Amino acid sequence: MAQRILQGVVVSDKMDKTIVVQVERKVQHPLYGKIMRRTKKYKAHDAENQHRVGDEVRIRECPPISKDKHWTVVVEEIS
Repeated sequence: MAQRILQGVVVSDKMDKTIVVQVERKVQHPLYGKIMRRTKKYKAHDAENQHRVGDEVRIRECPPISKDKHWTVVVEEIS
């Protein structure tokens, strides 16, 4: 099974080794056709505590780390 990768903005970094990432998606209203913004927050594992509020990050689905933490931060290599 392929792992989902989402992109969002860090909205909280107060927990140890955990960040909260807000992911925004755009959906079309089923009746009126207007484009609406929908947001959802995910808790992601940040092992080195290197991301701060306002950073744009990518998160990847992983096996459960805790009760509500099922995502980990994708560390992108600079080539």
